[in-house]
Amino acid sequence: MTALTQVRDRVRTHLVGRDRELDLVLAAVAAGRDIVLEGPPGTSKSTLLRAITAEWGIPLVFVEGNADLTPAKLVGHHNPARVLREDYSPENFVDGPLLAAMRAGGFLYVEEFNRAPEDTLNTLLTAMAERQIAVPRVGTIAAAPTFRVIASMNPFDNVGTTRLSTSVHDRLCRLAIGYQDAEAERGIVALRAPLPDVDPLLYGRLVADAVAVTRATREHEDVRQGSSVRGAIDLTLVAGPLLGLAGVVSPSDQRYPDVVFDAMVVALSGRIFLDEAVETTPERVLRSIWEDHFILQPATAAPG
Repeated sequence: MTALTQVRDRVRTHLVGRDRELDLVLAAVAAGRDIVLEGPPGTSKSTLLRAITAEWGIPLVFVEGNADLTPAKLVGHHNPARVLREDYSPENFVDGPLLAAMRAGGFLYVEEFNRAPEDTLNTLLTAMAERQIAVPRVGTIAAAPTFRVIASMNPFDNVGTTRLSTSVHDRLCRLAIGYQDAEAERGIVALRAPLPDVDPLLYGRLVADAVAVTRATREHEDVRQGSSVRGAIDLTLVAGPLLGLAGVVSPSDQRYPDVVFDAMVVALSGRIFLDEAVETTPERVLRSIWEDHFILQPATAAPG
């Protein structure tokens, strides 16, 4: 346990506001379990896994779950040109991401897990249950001890998704990951969107405003799914040059709120998904959020 604690403490330095989730994921994978991480985009799922695998020195093999992910793409295939010359043999087999992760003892990270076809997901069942897989004309491939299957799903998105079978659910632990709190998100934005040429007071206000309006998109009545912290990061990065072009050097400048709104339109309008029953536009929703933040509730926009 001392070694795992040391790993946890080192991985923590790469994350903001994810101590509990880090402990739970580390405990699951240390116990030899596969796990599905269920949560909206931009909640540090891939960052968490990159930090763990980097600390352990093992590969993180990414796979995007979609209708085109066939069993052959997941497992691998024989090189057609070499088959014509040499016939089928283990030597001309090209590993897919599943076999690559099994041989190297890495984490196979399947994003948008519930978008993959059912027969493709069923290919993972043996790999998860038996830690090996039989490949025709190649043989049985055994997984290295550190091999794990890590899946992610967005619970708010049901377009193009499939319902996972009980057999798949039965082989996976599950962890729901939500958005970080406001303080953690401000820390993430400060880390990911530095603006060294912007006055520190102005920058601090900008980060606070970017996080506040981005979080407000998740609570607006007309929005089915709001923006992740990536929207706040991009809002900050876009607003920096806009402030420079406008000559705004202080948050007390009357032009500051308008610059923030322009940056909101660029950074957030494509990241919010409206309720299908409402007749509005992303720009109108963002304008409403902007007015709530800068006009109706000016105290919330104060520095600090």
